[in-house]
Amino acid sequence: MGSTTASQRYGKLSMTLHWLMLALFVGVYGFVELKGMLPKGSALRSFSMGMHALCGMAIFALVWLRLLGRLIPAPAITPKPPLWQTAAAHLTHLALYGLMIATPILAWLMLAAGDKPIPYFGFVLPAPVAVDPQFARTLKGWHETIGNAGYALIALHAAAGLFHHYWVKDNTLRRMLPWTIK
Repeated sequence: MGSTTASQRYGKLSMTLHWLMLALFVGVYGFVELKGMLPKGSALRSFSMGMHALCGMAIFALVWLRLLGRLIPAPAITPKPPLWQTAAAHLTHLALYGLMIATPILAWLMLAAGDKPIPYFGFVLPAPVAVDPQFARTLKGWHETIGNAGYALIALHAAAGLFHHYWVKDNTLRRMLPWTIK
């Protein structure tokens, strides 16, 4: 296929948010994995968890802009994919948005139930639930389970883009890239 025009690509804001969210996800997962390698009580471990939380909160703040952006019609995929691929894409995007919303909310509830302050970009969020250590452990399990599912969702999303580009040979991937590829 030849080069694409602006009408065949997402807008600059959509592309910027998409790739910024990827960078934030790398931060979320990278910092939580780093935390697991560090000794409990160490300053670096605390820093890692703080950065994990900061990246997660940034994702939560930006996901709302991404959802608003969904109100703008997406550039068409050419050639048009079969209905099953469109349905799978919609379900995957729904799951990704659920991940970006539910995981930080669970973290907020978990910290509140664990009687820990919830700083949010310089503000301290109110505790929406009573202190309950058992409930905090339950919420932590949910937070981690959904977070772990995020690895698979993100991998599926990336693999689908590559599948469309290299096997289907449509413009699915090129629509979100700020540079031209063949």
